[in-house]
Amino acid sequence: MPSNWTDTLPSLARLDEATKILLRETAQRVKVPRGTVLFRPGDECPQFPIITEGSVRVQRITESGREIVLYRVAANETCILTTACLIGNEAYAAEGVTETDIVAYCLTPDRFRMLLDRSAAFRALVFEGYSRRIATLMSRIEEIACTRIDIRLADRLLALSRNGGQNSTRTGKRIETTQQALAADLGTAREVIGRTLKVFEESGWVRLSRGGIEILDSPSLTALCKHERDPGT
Repeated sequence: MPSNWTDTLPSLARLDEATKILLRETAQRVKVPRGTVLFRPGDECPQFPIITEGSVRVQRITESGREIVLYRVAANETCILTTACLIGNEAYAAEGVTETDIVAYCLTPDRFRMLLDRSAAFRALVFEGYSRRIATLMSRIEEIACTRIDIRLADRLLALSRNGGQNSTRTGKRIETTQQALAADLGTAREVIGRTLKVFEESGWVRLSRGGIEILDSPSLTALCKHERDPGT
């Protein structure tokens, strides 16, 4: 276990040295491959992970089988469902899946509660993360309820093109994704995504292919998003 891992994340680097020592002495390093289901609805929480590499997708599966992504947990972030389960002795109400290979340092429930009791700095870390994530969830609910799907889809495509996972082509940038994945991200049906992408394609903004989308006209997608943020222009 790297002895200085508590200094690799901004959120941990500002902890006092006594708390860092407790973390290094009590946390167990784990590596989990991409595509692993970490928890499902009804599962008890076995540990509090501090992710240093990779990303976990937290989602709900509706009765009809539709996936809705609630949020993602990456390095320097905490999972509010895990925090709530450990503090309230409740079972998980959603599913967590690793989107990439991850590296995490995990605390058992007893050690998590011990650090929560002993360290004001650790308590601040946990509850600040909880507050930020609640605010993000509220913003997401508002977005789903109030923002048109074409605008949300354009914004998501642009974000994917900026954040990696794409290849440059002669005519644009190709994003490796599926309509099902986009539907889960945006909290809608795959058919809705398919219809909206078809409109984008007919407008010359994107080109659709199996397993991916090529962005041909980023300025038009950006203009669509900008119109929503500043409708008076």
